Amino acid sequence: MVWSRISVQANRGLGITLTLAGLGLYAFAAAQTAQGVLALTPAEMKWASQGGLAAPGMEQLNLLGDPAKPGPYTLRLKFPKGFKIAPHTHPDSREVTILSGIFATGYGEKFDTANLKVLPTGSFYTEPANVPHYIEIKEDTVLQVSGMGPSERRFVDPSAGPK
Repeated sequence: MVWSRISVQANRGLGITLTLAGLGLYAFAAAQTAQGVLALTPAEMKWASQGGLAAPGMEQLNLLGDPAKPGPYTLRLKFPKGFKIAPHTHPDSREVTILSGIFATGYGEKFDTANLKVLPTGSFYTEPANVPHYIEIKEDTVLQVSGMGPSERRFVDPSAGPK
């Protein structure tokens, strides 16, 4: 008899918990739908020769959000082989995946080819907020970058720029 009451109470508690979890998931799904659904094929993606984080010779594609505005963003950056960017920082932490190509990055206030880590297609790395880093493109490369805006690029040496 005692086990029956405990079992019923446990089932009621579990039922309430599952109902609340279901309502939470419904609210989350409704919020996602309210924000809009995004599904793009490569043919539908429009690259721009300039963007908030692109430099001459690069292309940028904003997939979600705008890195210049507050909030989450995901973008893609396309670099030609031989492209270099001098040591710089970003005010936001960023996560980067190499979608194609061979990319090399290093951390520090001076460009040091000996400290470059070569990252082939499929690699992942982070750019912590305000940590100086630099890049060199070993072959044509496309990156996917996610962060929380507003973002920008600040060169350690303001006279430096993409090479």
